[in-house]
Amino acid sequence: MVVKPEWLRVKAPQWQRVGSVKEILRDLALNTVCEEASCPNIGECFQAGTATFLIMGPACTRACPYCDIDFEKKPQALDPTESLRLAEAVRRLNLNHVVITSVNRDDLSDGGASQFQRCIEEIREISPKTTIEVLIPDLCGNWQALELILAARPEVLNHNTETIPRLYRRVRPQGDYRRSLELLQRTRQIAPHIYTKSGVMVGLGETDAEVREVMEDLRKVDCDILTIGQYLQPSQKHLGVKEFVTPQQFDAWREFGEAIGFLQVVSSPLTRSSYHAEEVRKLMKKYPRGK
Repeated sequence: MVVKPEWLRVKAPQWQRVGSVKEILRDLALNTVCEEASCPNIGECFQAGTATFLIMGPACTRACPYCDIDFEKKPQALDPTESLRLAEAVRRLNLNHVVITSVNRDDLSDGGASQFQRCIEEIREISPKTTIEVLIPDLCGNWQALELILAARPEVLNHNTETIPRLYRRVRPQGDYRRSLELLQRTRQIAPHIYTKSGVMVGLGETDAEVREVMEDLRKVDCDILTIGQYLQPSQKHLGVKEFVTPQQFDAWREFGEAIGFLQVVSSPLTRSSYHAEEVRKLMKKYPRGK
């Protein structure tokens, strides 16, 4: 049995608050990546009244060996009421910032872009002051689908590179490193007013130099925000952890990222793509973009 180091232990949450968030999610029949992907920060986020919503799921069309989201179930037809229920959850939770992500839906011609668009529009209608972040799949390189999402004007467009190029075949076999970079680059070109964001997992066998190369690649496509966190094995059937990276190394990556021009680098063992995502509101005030 692998023993986690002290820095990966999380405090027990106040389950009364967690339960109230879960009750809203169950009442509205919504999925969250917090639950589906076994996020270690679920207690902290639910206790704070936040969640990262998982649309078009929970079944995924890809089988990434690091991810705990189910890929064995058959994806269902899109639910036209999902966007309405999601907007109602944002209202009930009184969210200042909401993160919307999805499973991969390679079975759909637009990869699910139209569902992202509907969700953004419904939230704008019911909660106009809420800032919106979308964490999207690569859409199989369908750039017209990307334009559809960007036309709905989310404040943040997040797409994770996940790992270093050398490990893609093992970690993200249906993904493409260059395609992910192109998605972020096209976002900047099409919608320069939208903040771009990406995330990387570590502890899978990458070197410090390889992580820094990914960070430099992301800056070359003018990515604004980066998250770096420790990979944790969801179960014995998933990829194993090669290394528990020290907090000092995470600090070094944060300092390097800030030095090469990222507006924000969130780098720590427990960091995940949407961890403390609401802090982007402070960044938007400090580094405003034109509309």
